Order: sequence, then structure tokens, then C-alpha cells
Amino acid sequence: MSLFSLFRKKDFFSEEEKQQIIEAVRNAERMTSGEVRVFVENRCSYMDAIDRAKEIFAELKMYETHDRNAVLVYVALKDKQLAIFGDEGIHRKLGYEYWNGEVKKMIDNFNKENYAEGIKQVVEDIGEALTQLFPYNNDTDKNELPDHIVFGK
Repeated sequence: MSLFSLFRKKDFFSEEEKQQIIEAVRNAERMTSGEVRVFVENRCSYMDAIDRAKEIFAELKMYETHDRNAVLVYVALKDKQLAIFGDEGIHRKLGYEYWNGEVKKMIDNFNKENYAEGIKQVVEDIGEALTQLFPYNNDTDKNELPDHIVFGK
């Protein structure tokens, strides 16, 4: 049995798992001006996962956050690809080594078939990093992007 082989887009996560991921996003953003989104689709055809994540990042207009500190967690189910893409404000402060470490954590969980937990853990980690680098300011901060999981094709 291969990674993701039994799952279809609509039933990849249970309702409880979806809520856990959404709650992780909300908790991650509670103490930071940063934004986190999760995008899940079946195929990442004809391109590298990081290139697809950049494309989705632009389509979702995530580059429009005030401090350029939005992060996209991207997963292609059937193609078994994933990536994390951070906008220039956060990427400059964390760099490739941080993102690669978070991708490795997600892969480790996925290999144990802990898909929702893998995404949730990475979202929580990103939230901690964002909190340290872009702390919440009660006077100026607002939720700039939706918190729900985006499901592609």
C-alpha cells in the first residue's frame, strides 16, 4: 500500500481532523500577525511541489499580507508531494533549512499514516516561529486570510 493510495479528496480527512487542522491554524495565528493556509489537492502534475505551492500562493493572493509573512502548507495526495512556501518577510528570517526541517516532520508523520497530525504539527510549529518573529499587535493586527482548508482538484 502506498502513501495516500486509499484516499479521495472529499474523504481524505474526517470532519474531526478537518476541525483539528483549522483550529491549529487559528491557534497559530492567535499570537502573531502572520497568516497560515493549508491547501490539499490530488495532483501536482508537470511541476515540482514548491513551484505548485508558489502558484497557489499567488492565486490565493497570500502575498498581499501587510508584513509579507504568510505561509502555505501544500499537499498533493495522489502524487505524494508536499511543500511549505513562506512569503519573503518570513522566508528571509527563517530560510530554507527551517522549511526543509518542517517538510521532513510532515513526511515522517505521513509515513506513519498520520496525515492530519502531520499537517497540524507543522502548522503549530510555523505558528510558534511566526509568533517569535512577527508578534501580535492588538492595535494593528487582523485576520487577513481565511483559516479553512482549501481543497483543489
